[in-house]
Amino acid sequence: MSIEAVIFDIGNVLIEWQPERHYDSVIGQDRRRAMFAEVDLHEMNNRVDLGHPFKETIYQTAEAYPAWRDEIRLWHDEWIKMASPAIDHSVHLLRTLRAKAIPVFALTNFGVESFAYAETQYPFLAEFDRRYVSGHMEVVKPDVTIYERVEQDCGVAPANLLFADDRSDNIAVANERGWQTHLFEHPKGWADRLVREGLLSEAEARP
Repeated sequence: MSIEAVIFDIGNVLIEWQPERHYDSVIGQDRRRAMFAEVDLHEMNNRVDLGHPFKETIYQTAEAYPAWRDEIRLWHDEWIKMASPAIDHSVHLLRTLRAKAIPVFALTNFGVESFAYAETQYPFLAEFDRRYVSGHMEVVKPDVTIYERVEQDCGVAPANLLFADDRSDNIAVANERGWQTHLFEHPKGWADRLVREGLLSEAEARP
């Protein structure tokens, strides 16, 4: 089936998202492991991705774990250091697809306020033809509802969508919906897939 639109996840596809790496650099690996074992920070972040207030959600969690209060607050205060740097080759692919008038969408688990902040740091986040941001939709991948709502809104048949995401559970649900998918591991592999699909030439896909 021919591809009519390409869908990018954002975290670890267009922007590196590595909270553990940042905490390791700030408090050391041993303390980071102890904190993550005691506090489910990814569940906290999932609530932000569902549309809960960014700072309030994190600071309330910090107050619930006073031994880790300052460290947990870093999830908000130094968030951009966890969501960095941009993956330049992937950004190049996004922009090259759009320059060829191929519709490009974003489908991302991202909070409302954190996404607005990220836009001030990464201009390419404003360059999608359509953006499906979980915080605004109040549903996160891999809940099937978010995929259904993308289909309904964009009007493209599932078989004509090509979706790149770094998480296999997100990819699995898209596959069940009939989407074409790519499990993102590195930008070169994604570039190669776009070439195989005939969307980009080898020269266009190079950074």
